[in-house]
Amino acid sequence: MAKSMLREKCIPYEFWAEAVNTAVYLLNRCPTKALNKITPFEAFTGRKPGVAHLKIFGSPCHVLIPSALRHKLEENSHKCIFVGYGLCEKGYRLFDPSNRKIILSRDVKFDEESLWKWDNVQEGEIIVPIPAENQNCEPRLDLDTSLQMDAETLVQDEPSQDLDISTQMGENTILKDGRISGSSQAINHTPKKWRSVNEIMAQCNMCIVEPENFEDANLDESWRNAMMAELEMIEKNNTWTLVDRPFDKPIIGVKWVYKTKLNLDGTVQKNKARLVAKGYSQKPGIDYNETFAPVARLDTIRTLIALAAQKEWNMYQLDVKSAFLNGVLKEEVYVEQPQGFVQKNEEIKVYKLNKALYGLKQAPRAWYDEIDSYFNKAGFKKSPSEATLYIKTDEGSGILIVSLYVDDIVYTGSCVEMLEEFKNDMMKHYEMTDLGLLYHFLGMGVVQTDKFIFLHQKKYAMKVIERFGLKGCKSVATPLVANERLCKEDGSEMADESEYRQIVGSLLYLTATRPDIMFASSLLARFMHNPTRKHMGTAKRVLRYVQGTLEYGVEYKKGKAATLIGYCDSDWAGSEYDRRSTSGYVFTLGSGMFSWASIKQNTIALSTAEAEYVSAAEATSQAKWLRFILEDFGEEQVEGTPILCDNTSAIAMAKNPVFHQKSRHISRKFHFIREAIQAKEIELIYCKSEDQIADILTKALSKDRFVHLRNLLGVKSVKGLEGSVDE
Repeated sequence: MAKSMLREKCIPYEFWAEAVNTAVYLLNRCPTKALNKITPFEAFTGRKPGVAHLKIFGSPCHVLIPSALRHKLEENSHKCIFVGYGLCEKGYRLFDPSNRKIILSRDVKFDEESLWKWDNVQEGEIIVPIPAENQNCEPRLDLDTSLQMDAETLVQDEPSQDLDISTQMGENTILKDGRISGSSQAINHTPKKWRSVNEIMAQCNMCIVEPENFEDANLDESWRNAMMAELEMIEKNNTWTLVDRPFDKPIIGVKWVYKTKLNLDGTVQKNKARLVAKGYSQKPGIDYNETFAPVARLDTIRTLIALAAQKEWNMYQLDVKSAFLNGVLKEEVYVEQPQGFVQKNEEIKVYKLNKALYGLKQAPRAWYDEIDSYFNKAGFKKSPSEATLYIKTDEGSGILIVSLYVDDIVYTGSCVEMLEEFKNDMMKHYEMTDLGLLYHFLGMGVVQTDKFIFLHQKKYAMKVIERFGLKGCKSVATPLVANERLCKEDGSEMADESEYRQIVGSLLYLTATRPDIMFASSLLARFMHNPTRKHMGTAKRVLRYVQGTLEYGVEYKKGKAATLIGYCDSDWAGSEYDRRSTSGYVFTLGSGMFSWASIKQNTIALSTAEAEYVSAAEATSQAKWLRFILEDFGEEQVEGTPILCDNTSAIAMAKNPVFHQKSRHISRKFHFIREAIQAKEIELIYCKSEDQIADILTKALSKDRFVHLRNLLGVKSVKGLEGSVDE
């Protein structure tokens, strides 16, 4: 089969491996007598394979170039040759003749009636129509003798090795002899002769193609079942009522959205169809009034995790199925009947919504009103400092804490009976999925053992590295060069603004569990407009640092005293172009930092004392909020929260109105630190500069200094930790 595919389009023999891989993919989607006329794909997955995406091997095609990567007058597509299907990633495998690399893309248009003229492969422009008569096209046999191998060895290797070709677009190149070369260290692609059937079937059947519209989805029974399940959920919740079409009210359209949900190992969990209202057509004041999404702050989530570690509590997670369908609407809203499910003889009628539908502007607010009402009736008290935090106590010393992030619910507490009662009651009121122990939340991995709780973002970090073509790159020991300073105009050429913003945005999200890159990310965020090549190079250096520290995260040891301690520091006049200072603060509950920030100050400080004073004021503001949260958790901080500062002049200014000549111009809002000290809410304490942990949040440090402070932050590799996983 592979030989015929190569001959059909006159494909050079160097693509024999792609042809074999594609042949296996197709054979697994063909009926066989050994399985009673069903396909191996259906026998393995339990669902019939889709065939709408199948194309002729070796066909020329045009790949879309995203608008962010081209100018208005440039071509919007690039010519390639189709050589296979993505296995663990969605899309088509395409050979780019201009640079002889394999790329993966979903946005492709095929020309199956033509073939590529391989003699002009370097030009990458000539496509020759196929004549009506048959052509006797022999593939070119210019292969190395090292490629001669037995047929039984043509079994694909590990998935991660196969992905090295498709995802490292900027690293590996296909040579004319069929070998792969790259700038990174060579990878052993020698196939294994013996593999389990399950492993081979899993790899060959894992091309996931999500339907782009209803017509495509309707061809697959599994997607039809997913749409039926969504409508059944809507009917069960009494979300809508079929009524006559009103002539004085706007009718909002609806559409189907399709998503394949995967397990942690990349296998298909289920196909999910969501009916979504076209909320972009709604008008404020007419179709909706208030909008609000119940989203917990990351500081709150980390505070809850840190407290659970100190108290040796387990953390659990619930997921609300179709949460927005539970929210009751206050406005009168009408939607069209969904495509493919229009009621017979009722075609002109529409649905009047009783409850919210995904896509409506007011849907998140309606869900929040619903869940807030439930918590109030169940005896919970809402935190006045965090609208998504609910606490319940019993007559004894038991406490239950719940944090809400839209439809994800994280909860913990001291009483097992209260935890179980809460879970059962929630499952009675709403359609819920019990996810058990918290292990993955908002892209963060959570490792719970009998000795610690560990937060990390390894999976997300790996995706970011691959996304920007740095997989397998040489890592660096620090995110920034020591004492590096950036300015707006450095004399270098302009960089791709869109790509730069994507990199910085990804790095900022990584700071959810990586305070060691907090300063580098916030520094890069100052140059979102008109970044230069130097800025881009610095951003990619941070990615190279992340590449070498993928296993790193924050560790919270169990059994420590829940005492709030803070550190604050500043880098005076650290900004090259406006001479403003950088503030940094970090807080711990005795083990592992859970709240941190690196902030550029709004005013120019005239001295180091003033910069440190402003930084201490910002840390005091955060300390007061954290004290409120801990008080809600039943952990009231009786003594003043110690904040460690390494500047004696700033401490003196905070305790007494001294140094009038140096401090008379400081904005009044920063002087509230004096009030907090007098009220014994905080205590500003001197510490030596070498012991100032917040120093890592204000400037680029040398390797030794950086690694030392990183360890004090509690940022470690999960591989170096010990402890058994809780059952």
